[in-house]
Amino acid sequence: MGQNTDERFSLKGLTIAPGVVEAIVSSAVAQVEGVATIGAQRLSGGIRSAFNRRLPTQGVLITADEEGGITVAVRTHIFYGYRIPEVAEQIRKAVAETLKGQVGITVEAVDIFVDGIQFPE
Repeated sequence: MGQNTDERFSLKGLTIAPGVVEAIVSSAVAQVEGVATIGAQRLSGGIRSAFNRRLPTQGVLITADEEGGITVAVRTHIFYGYRIPEVAEQIRKAVAETLKGQVGITVEAVDIFVDGIQFPE
């Protein structure tokens, strides 16, 4: 069973503060065409409130197993009109390549949870 990496992440003599890997993943996912939001939407009716903003890393969960394998889970909403399997594959590719390039982490799996579709206003 994997463990949540709420604590510092260590890799070959490098220690990364909590939230850094999640922030890198969030940034990579946000750049994928077709991604509307990362994390579950808490707002209804399209009303945004300054008191109800999510942290940029909400919707991203990193787990590590005993052998050092990393699994990333991403919760997202996709824009209407995009093919969900293609967007999911682009998210997987972006996360794996970004973590390998910026942190040196090889990702075992990227699990995508599409929680909804965002329609044009």
